Formats: sequence, C-alpha cells, structure tokens
Amino acid sequence: MRILEAAEEVFGSEGLSVPIDDIAERAGVGVGTIYRHFPTKETLFEAIVLRHFERLVDEARRRGAAEDAAGALFGFLGELVAEAVDKRDLADALAGAGIDVKATAGGLKQDMEAAIEHLLVRAQREGTIRPDVSVADLMGLVGGSCMTAERFGGSAGSPGRMLAVVCDGLRRTD
Repeated sequence: MRILEAAEEVFGSEGLSVPIDDIAERAGVGVGTIYRHFPTKETLFEAIVLRHFERLVDEARRRGAAEDAAGALFGFLGELVAEAVDKRDLADALAGAGIDVKATAGGLKQDMEAAIEHLLVRAQREGTIRPDVSVADLMGLVGGSCMTAERFGGSAGSPGRMLAVVCDGLRRTD
C-alpha cells in the first residue's frame, strides 16, 4: 500500500514527528485518505510494524518446505538480520515514540517463532543442526548478533559476519 510505503520512508528518514501532510504528499493521496485508513499516527505506526512482521512470517513459512532445511533456516536468519539492520532507524523512531512493538505484534511474534521453530526442527531432523538448540536460543543468538555488531561496528563485527559465526556454531559436528 502506497501510504504505508510512504510513511515508512518518511518516518525512517525524518522521524515520527513529521506531519501527516508530508506522508500524504509522498503517497500521492489526500490527508483525509490517510485518516480514513489510519485514524491516528499510532495506528499508522502499528500498521507498518505489522506489515513487516507479516512479511517475515510469510517468508519463514515459505522457506519451511525447502528441500535443504538448514539452508532454508540460515537463509531466513540472514533475511531477518538484514531486515533488522535495514529498518533500524524506523525501529528506533518507534521506540522513541513509545510504540510497544512487542504488544503491537504479539500474535505475529508467536507466529514467527513457530515458523522459525519449524525451520529449526526440520534442520535438526535432517541432522545438520545441533539437536540441543531451541528456538529461544536461536532468537537470542540472532538478536545478540545484531546488537553486538551495532555496538562494536566495523566490518569484522558486521551483522552478516556475526550471523555467519552463529550459523557455524549451530552446525552439528559429530
């Protein structure tokens, strides 16, 4: 939807205090159209967050049928990290505005964890991933990789590099 794309772009580059008029202009619609779909700025923020979660859940589910289970898992984790890095400005803006992403996307967060768990269990059954790793372990490692890379910076600490190290550690070696 053009409104969500425009809002995400504007919020990410200019912050959440940007007037709705600017979003309407960028989307090529009238302000009234935005307010008909999103009565408050908060509902617009929430729609952006939900859209991202829905896309990620759909992608994880799509990968769930891949022949190479470990490749599907690692590919999705790479996409998850890339999305987190790419949307960092938007996430910071939402957090700064007091938007509780966990509350907004609670049900979708559970759907995502279930889809990731499906990918993980398939890879474990395939014998390529350590059997002692849980989805909670996985989420903590991926989240920690993003935060560590952001904190220390540099190419050696890039999120992609950190994820590669995590994925190597997940592989079954016996």
